[in-house]
Amino acid sequence: MDLVIGPLDLSTHVDEALAVQAVAFGLGPEEVAVRRQIVLRHMTYPGARALGATVGGRLVGFVYGMPNERTHWWSTVVEPYLRAQGHDNWLDDSFVITELHVHPAHQNKGIGRSLITRITEGATEPRSILSAIDVESPARGLYRSLGYTDLARQVLFPSAPKPYAVMGAPLPLRRR
Repeated sequence: MDLVIGPLDLSTHVDEALAVQAVAFGLGPEEVAVRRQIVLRHMTYPGARALGATVGGRLVGFVYGMPNERTHWWSTVVEPYLRAQGHDNWLDDSFVITELHVHPAHQNKGIGRSLITRITEGATEPRSILSAIDVESPARGLYRSLGYTDLARQVLFPSAPKPYAVMGAPLPLRRR
């Protein structure tokens, strides 16, 4: 496997990235179109950056994130849930993992682990936060193995059919 992980100009490669996300997450064309606009907006935020994983020159995984701001939409949704658990301070001085997806044909090969550890290595913030569907899944197992713990569970996002968990970890992330 000629895996290469490196910086990704996500604005230029948004359609390739969303094709990976659509397969990994089961998204239809309408949701991909909405997410395309969100990704393009996010990449204009200060400190936003992305990494891609390619095999044979083809994008098979990506991660992007940015320094968290309480004014970001995601923060405004999760803040009451975090406050109820005494964890709303995690919204400050954190690097948020906005999206992390690996094509199902390339999962369980360490690509997601490499992407998330590499992108957080460049963070100046002392900790990282993210949200994941609130079920026991390989993704949640990966996040726990890196040091993420649940900060709030059963978080409901508008238009999302399933509840999410918000997780946080000190940086640098735990290594194997």
